[in-house]
Amino acid sequence: MTRLRLHRENHLVDRIGWLRAAVLGANDGIVSTASLIVGVAAAAATRGDVMLAGVAGLVAGAMSMAAGEYVSVSSQSDTEDADLSRERGELRDNAEAERDELAAIYVKRGVEPAVAQIVAAQLMARDALGAHARDELGLSESTTARPVQAALTSAATFSVGAAMPLLMVVAAPANALVASVSAASLAFLALLGAIGAWAGGARVLRATVRVTFWGALAMAITAGIGKLFGTVI
Repeated sequence: MTRLRLHRENHLVDRIGWLRAAVLGANDGIVSTASLIVGVAAAAATRGDVMLAGVAGLVAGAMSMAAGEYVSVSSQSDTEDADLSRERGELRDNAEAERDELAAIYVKRGVEPAVAQIVAAQLMARDALGAHARDELGLSESTTARPVQAALTSAATFSVGAAMPLLMVVAAPANALVASVSAASLAFLALLGAIGAWAGGARVLRATVRVTFWGALAMAITAGIGKLFGTVI
């Protein structure tokens, strides 16, 4: 058995579809629910009112994330399908021109023209549409749009993220809801940033700081608005 067969690589880009949806959902769940809780609590609402607002935010947010992800990723999928359909027609009507087009792509990447023609012909003989999808359109198995996967992943991780600030409403003292929820939510965001960076092979510190900063800014603005309206009302 050759060394090539013994060596199997698992590329992190294969995770990009579900990882993006998971990080987006969890981050949005923590930030939006924590901001909602902090804003309502800053308006001098009771614990029951704060809890009701948080639960409503969790349910509405999870449904919104699922619907939004499904619609947006379905639009991407529709575009991919349209491009593939057009490419399929071009291959059927003028295969020779498509072969030359594929060869030209390889030439731009540094392959000798004669070799590029041979490579293009061999790849098209095996899977013409797949070759053009990959090298002309930039589509691959790891980046293909998956609407259902994105919708379910975002809804599930949003719910998990939103549940964290809600637990703090139950556990924290009534006179320290804003501070407790804010501090705990920032810790959750830092953890999320670290886990997301680790799963994606990125720099942990930079991702953690980025996620925590924007979460803190969102909660601070919402708390300020809640305090302002609470005082006015």
